[in-house]
Amino acid sequence: MCQNTLEISLFDQVGNPSGLYDLLNAQVFSLFSEKGGFFMQQPSHRTILHCDCNGFYASVECLLRPELRNIPMAVCGDPENRHGIILAKNELAKKYKIQTAETIWQARRKCPDLTLVPPHMEEYQKYSRLANAIYQSYTDLVESFGIDESWLDVTGSLHLFGTGKQIADTLRQRIRSELGLTISVGVSFNKIFAKLGSDYKKPDATTVISPENFRDIVFPLPVSDLLFVGKSAVDSLAHMGIHTIGELAAFDRNLLAKHFGKNGEILFDYANGLDNSPVRPYFERPEAKSIGNHLTFRRNLVGIDDLKLGVFTLADSVAARLRKHGLKCYTVQVTIKNPSLKVISRQQTLVSPTWLSKVIASTAMDIIQASWNLNAPVRMLSVTATHLIPASEATEQLSLFSGGEQLEKQEHLESTLDEIRRKFGHDAVSIAGALHNDIGLRHSHRE
Repeated sequence: MCQNTLEISLFDQVGNPSGLYDLLNAQVFSLFSEKGGFFMQQPSHRTILHCDCNGFYASVECLLRPELRNIPMAVCGDPENRHGIILAKNELAKKYKIQTAETIWQARRKCPDLTLVPPHMEEYQKYSRLANAIYQSYTDLVESFGIDESWLDVTGSLHLFGTGKQIADTLRQRIRSELGLTISVGVSFNKIFAKLGSDYKKPDATTVISPENFRDIVFPLPVSDLLFVGKSAVDSLAHMGIHTIGELAAFDRNLLAKHFGKNGEILFDYANGLDNSPVRPYFERPEAKSIGNHLTFRRNLVGIDDLKLGVFTLADSVAARLRKHGLKCYTVQVTIKNPSLKVISRQQTLVSPTWLSKVIASTAMDIIQASWNLNAPVRMLSVTATHLIPASEATEQLSLFSGGEQLEKQEHLESTLDEIRRKFGHDAVSIAGALHNDIGLRHSHRE
């Protein structure tokens, strides 16, 4: 009887069979929801987590060498090079106000007893995979944002594991007990605010930024805390009287668009919590590989000018292939062979991943100058990009507008070279044509 009544009602409302099924589904969904059946109403907004491993490189090093926990220590690209860069530091080093990306000599001025250790990217990659495996036990929507951060969309998992905060607290406990690391987690209704939440309180903390409280938490924060807003962006906004995220959110959207184009509108939306970008499934992440190239020369290279020509030719090739595959590298490796077939291999970790030949070449030259007698002959050179990640996951805090002018110009230049070579052939543009004519070379690519 009840079933017949429902059918008559539906025909009366729809009036034709084509709309019957949609309305029937809606009625049945409503019926089961009211009766407490297995159909669950969708939440009014998404629940997004951003998990950030605290002091990741340094924390992993302390797992490998527990004695490092009790002394100020930092991870750096080349401990023997006083101009090398600090990549990470432990909590004791932070008390000396040592900053990531400052030079080793600056850090040692603050803390003469600072212990420096080289990076072990293989270990970092391993722990990154282990952390993401734990995240995937709560949702398949896990998107890496660099090696130590991930977004999780747990909207569809709330009925299984509890609220977003409960899931975040559970993840913190599991990462701590199973991996020996700590994470800070932001819980929010979009990716941008979830990232702000994980940065809001560290270490080992959960911060919830909801539609009800986000104005109280987010609006007082400096605009530099907003994802992708770099130093130049901060300066540009300051000239307009915008210093906090709240001031950005209250600013006229049309004026922002007039000054900065589409990027001004994006910033306005981010500040107001209007980010709808999805969390990509983890399995969409491409498998990381190394990309390298080596040259064997007709005559030996001697001196810095010869070496620069060789390195820039190699870096140009490697960078072009990185861009072709949509990848960036965290590490640059150089291998040198002399006429007696003696081989050395050295590597350096970058502060931020790159696919630019200029950065790769500069890093390779730093390695050579630190580890090779420039007057000694070189028969073969190799430059390899390793520890690769998708370009979409690269973590540079770039401005959405004018803040990364130099980097943007370089990326535009190198992308233009890629297009010219695609249309007219690789030899249409050559950075080191003189090297081909004078020395001659035999290429060997590997990937």
